Amino acid sequence: MHFHPDVSPSIPSPMELNQNATVYMGGLDEKVSEPLLWELFLQAGPMVNTHMPKYRATGQHQSYDFVEFLSEEDADCAIKIMNLIKLCGQPVCVNRASSHNKNLDVGVNIFIGNLDPEIDEKLLYDTFSAFGIILQTLKIMWDPDTGNSKGCAFINFALFDASDAAIEAMNGQYLCNHPITISYTFKKDSKGDCHGSAAE
Repeated sequence: MHFHPDVSPSIPSPMELNQNATVYMGGLDEKVSEPLLWELFLQAGPMVNTHMPKYRATGQHQSYDFVEFLSEEDADCAIKIMNLIKLCGQPVCVNRASSHNKNLDVGVNIFIGNLDPEIDEKLLYDTFSAFGIILQTLKIMWDPDTGNSKGCAFINFALFDASDAAIEAMNGQYLCNHPITISYTFKKDSKGDCHGSAAE
């Protein structure tokens, strides 16, 4: 793979990037590389820098990346065409870097149950991103044996206000053919089964 011929990717910190022209990509598979992302995002517009934080001990990246474009318009284009695409089989979340603040709380996880089996990550993202910034790629639980949805998912919001609004507005509402249930996440056991509120 070849980088942009005029501008090679240096290694700035996120604070040095132009936040208005920078996108955040989260939920990256460990096999995704910075050159791969560079080639991918060039489809959206001219780029200035990429920044993929890595663990010092292992050298493995931390599953997210910042990409700085020459203009805000190019960043907006990247978000529109790249969000929830699959890289190495994993759907990834792309949004404004200015919306991603590492100083925020770890995030507010909510559990969604009784999902219609036809619902996918994109539909959930389109529905729940209206309530606030989603930090991580949505996680619908799939049965590894059948490939079918288990009918539940987890969403990680940046702020409690967003999760409160989502729960208040959507709990008990029909999404496709099922009335969904929403609550704060308490646990997920080792078998991958879903648990929402203590009552569940």
